[in-house]
Amino acid sequence: MSSIFTKIVKGEIPSYKIAEDEKHYAFLDINPAAKGHTLCIPKKEVDYLFDLKPDELSELTKFSQKVASSIDKALKPIRTGVIVEGMEVPHAHIHLIPIYKETQAFSLGKKVDVTEDGMRKLAEQIRQKITL
Repeated sequence: MSSIFTKIVKGEIPSYKIAEDEKHYAFLDINPAAKGHTLCIPKKEVDYLFDLKPDELSELTKFSQKVASSIDKALKPIRTGVIVEGMEVPHAHIHLIPIYKETQAFSLGKKVDVTEDGMRKLAEQIRQKITL
């Protein structure tokens, strides 16, 4: 059975897409830890990040770096943090979380409210800065 992320890649479930190339997909997390919280995934369905082949892991990291750069340019956080936990969805993924102040809680368990319109606007702002 396909993971929820595979269904997003296939367009079976809608997402706030940030970027896509032939092997990767980036989209806003619908339960964001901060405004602009983005997930980067390989299109290939692999449960555990470290089960990716070394070149696949490297390519995902490079893709994530480009997405993080676009978040930095678009949203102007102090920096974009990274979390790799991998327990909530059985599909390898990297969380990119903008950090707006030094005292900001940085946890997947802490969610911020963003309206649907806000999510669309955030996705558009980040997409405008992406260079793959």
